[in-house]
Amino acid sequence: MWMAEADQVSELVGDIYDASIDPRLWSRVLEQTCGYIQGIAAVLVAHEATAGSGELYFSWGDDPTYTESYNRTFCKINPLIVPMFAQGTPGDILAIGDLIPYDEYYTSRFYKEWAAPQGYLDTIHLILEKSATAFASVAVARHERHGLVDDATRRRMRLLAPHFQRAVAIGKVIDLHNAKATTLADTLDGMVAGMFLVDAQARIVHANASGHQMLRDGTVLEGSAGRLSAIDAQADQMLREMFAAAHEGDAAIGGKGIAVPLTVNGGDCWIAHVLPLGAGSRRQAANSPGAAAAVFVCKAALELPSPLETLATLYKLTPAELRVLFAVVEVGGVPEVAPILGISETTVKTHLQRVFDKTGASRQADLVKLVAGYMSPLGG
Repeated sequence: MWMAEADQVSELVGDIYDASIDPRLWSRVLEQTCGYIQGIAAVLVAHEATAGSGELYFSWGDDPTYTESYNRTFCKINPLIVPMFAQGTPGDILAIGDLIPYDEYYTSRFYKEWAAPQGYLDTIHLILEKSATAFASVAVARHERHGLVDDATRRRMRLLAPHFQRAVAIGKVIDLHNAKATTLADTLDGMVAGMFLVDAQARIVHANASGHQMLRDGTVLEGSAGRLSAIDAQADQMLREMFAAAHEGDAAIGGKGIAVPLTVNGGDCWIAHVLPLGAGSRRQAANSPGAAAAVFVCKAALELPSPLETLATLYKLTPAELRVLFAVVEVGGVPEVAPILGISETTVKTHLQRVFDKTGASRQADLVKLVAGYMSPLGG
């Protein structure tokens, strides 16, 4: 059974990396993911946590009617979004029970009107990335026949997590919407990010124009004796291990260096992502038979603290208080909020009073102004 699972994981990981350069494959990847970890539907989705909106990029197994209703209505009252945004960090694997109590979730309007009619009992989420105002995740819904998310489900998602994260990061760099597997070789040379094709010994097989410029500058990378190396010794060791692992196959690269930081003099930080090229479709797309991996290098983006994290930290709000705060701001008064969150009006009032006490606000309008101030880049 273990060998059968190993073969299944190896094939799935390979398809995840193929999808990083050919987005048409994501639906198949999500279908395979459902089969591996036992789920009925899966999505790759991004949520603007503070705007109550979501963007579904790829999906499998979902009902189009319910998907449309989610985008139109239910994403705004999904009780999981705020705690996931406030508590989750990239790489986290979270079930519903990790975010809010199950009994609270099962009494919410979201569950009763959207999840329950589809037979969704639980969902396992993998946080892929997170910015100041949004996060992206892979979510797999568990049907009632599958039961709640258990240790086996978490273990399987944990095996896939680093590969999903790396594939999505690489897809962003090469532009999923424009790069197809059949045109990747042409796309690479026009990229702003530095790109290198290397063999298992770090020998440079090919570099794009930006990559050659990086080597000439010599501040982040160097190419002495035709081998790619990082100026940062620790990062260089990580890259060499990844190149060697990539030569052994997709699954072998494992969780090594989802994003390898390349620190340079002056404090700037660059990021390297490594895409294994062992599979035929990726090797053919790169048009370099001797290459074991593609390396994408770009300057790290500024990461700002999220408004939710700032509010929660500053005022020492609990996850339950934070949910009530944003529900009141987005939806309205206590009678409207209670059925959406699946808790009693008395409980809403209790949490709301604690929010008032902690923030110093005395009216609901004050809370709206408070939150709006933190959403604005000029807020103080």
